[in-house]
Amino acid sequence: MNIIVKPYGSDRCCCRPDTTWERENKDFYSPECVNEIYWTPIVFARISKAGKCIGSKFASRYYDAIGFGILLYLGDGEIAFSSCADHTSVLPFPLYNPVVSENADNVFEVKRNGESLFSVQMADIDCKSLIESAICTASGLTSIRIGDFTAVELGSGRLLAERNDREIKVEASFCENSLFDFKVIF
Repeated sequence: MNIIVKPYGSDRCCCRPDTTWERENKDFYSPECVNEIYWTPIVFARISKAGKCIGSKFASRYYDAIGFGILLYLGDGEIAFSSCADHTSVLPFPLYNPVVSENADNVFEVKRNGESLFSVQMADIDCKSLIESAICTASGLTSIRIGDFTAVELGSGRLLAERNDREIKVEASFCENSLFDFKVIF
């Protein structure tokens, strides 16, 4: 199982290993060598059909559910190091039927210590197009498999926490339902 990521503003995709997947709402303990942690909001889809070189006309057939989460990046600036640490792909369950993203009133929001960091109303983004474009791009380079996830960053990387913060609380909601609630601890 891979987590295929389309970075914000990029036409390329990269993969995160399955060891980065955090689905159980556990606190994140920063490694000693890390002084900063960055984050990006994402929309993601669970792949339900294997494929390679998928055309845009058929991309909707390759996923069955969507969700919203965040990716954590360890702050040394080296992409390989910063994106493969355990428990840094926060892809919570339950997942939603893709039609939920078509309800213009639904909102995805991320908070840090109770203060809003990111909020987007579904009227302002086209989740279906973002996900399907990422599926087409990724499948042009690699085979996608049942159980993989395709994630699309909804914003550029932003500072989430620094070592001197000691501990912060990160939470998110979608459709007024809690997605996750955990602490980042240095």
